[in-house]
Amino acid sequence: MLLHSIPLLLILSTLTTSFTSSPPVTTHHKPSSTSINLSSAATSSSTMPEVKVGDTLPSVTLMEGQPNYEKPVSVDLAELIKDKKVAIFAVPGAFTPGCSKSHLPSFITAKEDLKAKGVDMIICVATNDAFVMEAWGQQSGGAEAGIRFLSDANAELTRALGLEISSDVFVRSKRYSLIAENGVVTHYFSSAEQASDTWAPAVLAAL
Repeated sequence: MLLHSIPLLLILSTLTTSFTSSPPVTTHHKPSSTSINLSSAATSSSTMPEVKVGDTLPSVTLMEGQPNYEKPVSVDLAELIKDKKVAIFAVPGAFTPGCSKSHLPSFITAKEDLKAKGVDMIICVATNDAFVMEAWGQQSGGAEAGIRFLSDANAELTRALGLEISSDVFVRSKRYSLIAENGVVTHYFSSAEQASDTWAPAVLAAL
């Protein structure tokens, strides 16, 4: 009985040695294309020069949200501001602290003073979608004050002005304000040094 068991034991021993002595298999995972794209987006920078006084604002299509979640409507910026003196201010994001506590309220408060300076319309721009912009306008009181909340969700205006900020979510706009008359920039206020340079008091002081 023991002699018949010897060949079986030898086979099992050989198999065990074969499995334990095999080198480990290393699997290489190719990075996904999504990871590459996100990395590229995070490091991309503007190819357009930053807007300056004397520039003509581009004819781009922005979206304006409607009450009760109705379908947003398209707005041609050039047509909207034609033959008007307008104040346009842009923020990195709707509902964000600095934009909601300082930048937007400054224009709500200064509405009548800007009107006295000949400003026909105040426009708030961000790269959030039109539904978010409409909700922010309603919640903040900005829409009630007559400010137009326009979505630059595709960042067409933001890129054309050379003011985009790449992020890990979507392209955002740098904070700025400007005055344009019949589509031509007459005053430009950058946040490069400090955010308050773009708030309504700084705009009023320059008019």
